[in-house]
Amino acid sequence: MKILFIGTPDFASTSLKALLDSDMDIVGVVSQPDKPKGRGHKLVPTEVKSVALEAGLKVFQPLTLKDGTFREILDELKPDLIIVVAYGNILPDYIIEYPKYGCVNVHASLLPKYRGSAPIQWAIINGERVTGVTTMKMDSGVDTGDMLLKAETEIGEYETSEELFDRLAVMGGELLIKTVKGLEAGTITPVPQNHAEHTYAPMISRETGIIDWTKSAREISKLICGLNSWPLASTLYKGETLKIVTAAVSNEQTNEQAGKIVSLDKGKGLKVACGEGTLYITTAQFPNSKKMNVEDYARGHSIEIGTILG
Repeated sequence: MKILFIGTPDFASTSLKALLDSDMDIVGVVSQPDKPKGRGHKLVPTEVKSVALEAGLKVFQPLTLKDGTFREILDELKPDLIIVVAYGNILPDYIIEYPKYGCVNVHASLLPKYRGSAPIQWAIINGERVTGVTTMKMDSGVDTGDMLLKAETEIGEYETSEELFDRLAVMGGELLIKTVKGLEAGTITPVPQNHAEHTYAPMISRETGIIDWTKSAREISKLICGLNSWPLASTLYKGETLKIVTAAVSNEQTNEQAGKIVSLDKGKGLKVACGEGTLYITTAQFPNSKKMNVEDYARGHSIEIGTILG
């Protein structure tokens, strides 16, 4: 089976590596164009492109797929199956309809829940205890195609989006190999999604991370864990942005105003009152400072107990 792989970031490169390790016949790789990064604005290849070049694969980086010119590449490669993992753009119908076995997508949720661009973050933010990966046949919708295989995993109480991202990437690669083999053997029956049960995971923005201290300590903790890689959950401390990297829920109740810094407790962190319960901030980035343990920060800076955050 000749496979064309389409993808861009780390999550996708893990699936590509799984295909390479399984000696699949990859006839080409499509990824987003190189983008400038850093102070020097040097063009940097995507993670998928880097893996593909190292493996000696043909790499294509079209500026657009919408004008139909990519059809010439399809006619040259003649893929039996197209695999799409976190490419970053919606594929036009002529690509989806081209291969014999269709287009298969690896999505980091248990569909139909968390369709969209940020399923890992939102599963954590919403306090889900179980998530997973789904392989599906792509159609013209956004994550609406028939499901092929699923794999589940529990989310740790303080598991961050970065940690879960890494685990699901590996699970996705393993599930993809089973899916490709099952499609070729004819042992997989696609299952339509129950669209009435779908939920959506929209793109994350900086505003997503603004903490509402009237929420429960657990809800705020989940926001912090879900946005641990970017943009970090944030609040205002004396009018300036305070970014919170890690925190722990305390079952201690308080009558203090939500958002009030109650105390700095040795070995625990900065205790803040919430709408329900209290939260210990353990690692943070204070204004004009780097990320660090709050107790270490307090040794060289004054933290005003009683300050209202937000």
